[in-house]
Amino acid sequence: MPITLFDSKRHESVEFAPLRSGEVSMYVCGPTVQSSPHVGHLRSALVYDLWSRWFTYRGYRVTLIRNVTDIDDKILEKALESGEEWWALAERVESEFQAVADALNIRRPARQPRATGDIPAMVELIQTLMDGGHAYAAEDGSGDVYFEVSSWEPYGELTNQSVENLTQGETTSSAKRNPEDFALWKGHKAHEPATAAWPAPWGRGRPGWHLECSAMSTRYLGEAFDIHGGGMDLRFPHHENELSQSRAAGHDYAHHWMHNALVLVGGQKMSKSLGNSIFAADLVTQARPIVVRYALASAHYRSELDLQEGYLTEASAAFERIEGFLLRARAEGIESAEGILPADFEAAMDDDLSIPAALAVVHERVRHGNQALDTGDRETAELDARAVRAMVQVLGLDPLAEEWTTAGSSDVSAALDSLVESVIALRWSAKADKNFDLSDALRDAIERAGIDVKDSSTGSTWSLRG
Repeated sequence: MPITLFDSKRHESVEFAPLRSGEVSMYVCGPTVQSSPHVGHLRSALVYDLWSRWFTYRGYRVTLIRNVTDIDDKILEKALESGEEWWALAERVESEFQAVADALNIRRPARQPRATGDIPAMVELIQTLMDGGHAYAAEDGSGDVYFEVSSWEPYGELTNQSVENLTQGETTSSAKRNPEDFALWKGHKAHEPATAAWPAPWGRGRPGWHLECSAMSTRYLGEAFDIHGGGMDLRFPHHENELSQSRAAGHDYAHHWMHNALVLVGGQKMSKSLGNSIFAADLVTQARPIVVRYALASAHYRSELDLQEGYLTEASAAFERIEGFLLRARAEGIESAEGILPADFEAAMDDDLSIPAALAVVHERVRHGNQALDTGDRETAELDARAVRAMVQVLGLDPLAEEWTTAGSSDVSAALDSLVESVIALRWSAKADKNFDLSDALRDAIERAGIDVKDSSTGSTWSLRG
């Protein structure tokens, strides 16, 4: 059966047809590592992990690239506020993100390039745009380079907007020829660290955010690839600008565009002003990681995920019904390995990754299997157990799989170690900033997870409570 996906550029569901037979090339915008990752970052990473798993199940060889933006305005601002080196801040936050992603069994992409590792490719792309008449260097000697939006007639095609209605959200500069032009290169400023600048023909500086992804996606996947994904909040200006500059450079770029919806908290968007952000490190101390994965996967990826009070308790109860059936079947000597996916589960997944419908199939087979166990119908119970096990394996939610067990799993041990160390580092950073409420909250979260922490003048050590 064909896989359909909602192409957010075409604004319709389309049948997926790969550019190269049997292969899927996918680029996903990863985190900008200026502060601790929140639940929205996790949801986006999980969405494309699930897409990758389903394409793989359907027989495709998947190449997934997820970048890390480790240099931009926000990172430099945060580092200046904290007194931390910008590169140290970026590395620490990237480690926090990766630790939680590992804990949630989000498979690592084929490559996770950092923006700072691909500066030469970015300089080359800017030169191509300048040579083609689509970019210009500022005349004020600042070293800034801008994309000239008026030079690219299709601009606005991704979000179906007209140029006169668009603003970039960048600092207004008199060096721009037009207000809607956007930065490709930012010349080094006197107050910025010397380490945050690279040589270029038009002056030392650093790449603009939008340019980074265009350069990295084409370097690792080629000038044409199957899917570009990311959060809905990236459609404009980030993805609109990516598309325009890449096409203006002569690249076919992404064949399909996909966007996952945002995460809400109690019906409201997460924001600093509301103080309602849910940080990733906190999330995995409030419930088992497998339950967190279930909770974040349970809504359709194009639907907003509203985290109401008690959402993890509800997710835990739902997941434990699945887990309980598989454990009950195993206790009664019923083998559940090597099952076959039910046709209605496959149909749901083929239909734009409709996981809510797929989970409905899982729970129906759990209910049916428990009834079979109640009546002593072992044959039916085994068929249901095998089907349920096959379905949760595809979703990365198999409670009997080795990656979800703590005993004898070096991967889980390493993920736990990295996660706890990241939380401890964040706690010490909060103490240094005299943010004692956050420091105490992080310590409480660690202790609630059954981890004892001992502080000393040289740092902290931790151990699992016996």
